[in-house]
Amino acid sequence: MIKNGISEPQKKQANFRFYEELNDFLPRSKRKKDQVYRFWGRPSVKDAIEALGIPHPEVEIIIVDNRSVGFNYRLKNNDRVAVYPVFESLDISPLLRLRPEPLRKIKFSVDGNLEKLARRLRLLGFDSCGASGITKDELIKKALSEKRIILTTDKNILKQKVVTHGYYIREKTIEKQVKEILRRFDLGDQVKPFTRCMVCNGILDEINKQIIKSMLPENVHKHCERFKQCTKCKKIYWEGTHYIKMQHQIDKLLCEYRD
Repeated sequence: MIKNGISEPQKKQANFRFYEELNDFLPRSKRKKDQVYRFWGRPSVKDAIEALGIPHPEVEIIIVDNRSVGFNYRLKNNDRVAVYPVFESLDISPLLRLRPEPLRKIKFSVDGNLEKLARRLRLLGFDSCGASGITKDELIKKALSEKRIILTTDKNILKQKVVTHGYYIREKTIEKQVKEILRRFDLGDQVKPFTRCMVCNGILDEINKQIIKSMLPENVHKHCERFKQCTKCKKIYWEGTHYIKMQHQIDKLLCEYRD
């Protein structure tokens, strides 16, 4: 374009297509469809993806004109870009991974809005830290320093440049959220119930009844024989009626997960 005798740069465009659960972040009218991204200059494909609404930790593979590229790839006019979600359980070694390798020792850093989810994951034996009142910066710092996967309902947390492993929770109820996590990270075979403290995330160890008898309610001391104690906060657990109820819930959850 020429204006006042001066040649001006023309606006360019690239065609984007997002696959599978990445469409959860898009307006319904744009899901599972090609969409045009218009730009000046040579922006990175990462900037374009996030401008279109997709947090980068949710992305695993980017294909531009049949070639695997990284987040720092600079867009050119008429590029065709295909963007795929994180594959935790599939072998995609021939393609360029956009994050470090999946964290095979699963540990979660859970934001304060998902405190119930954190407790339920601890019940299943998964290392899940987090508490109400924790700031976004504290959540991210802990996740990075301890190599944890961030679980959140805040897309802006996952858009932070420093975040490498994170997942946006789609489901609304606690039961569905737990199944969502088990399926997303293929954790069904890693469930180890009653091995972590639901309150503080500490490890539970067997403890002799005689050592803690003065700390037990009279009916518990009379009817229960097996006890565990948190190595961190010292909370005591025993196999009462609540234990039986939770075991039934876990059995039901795993049965539904495998169906």
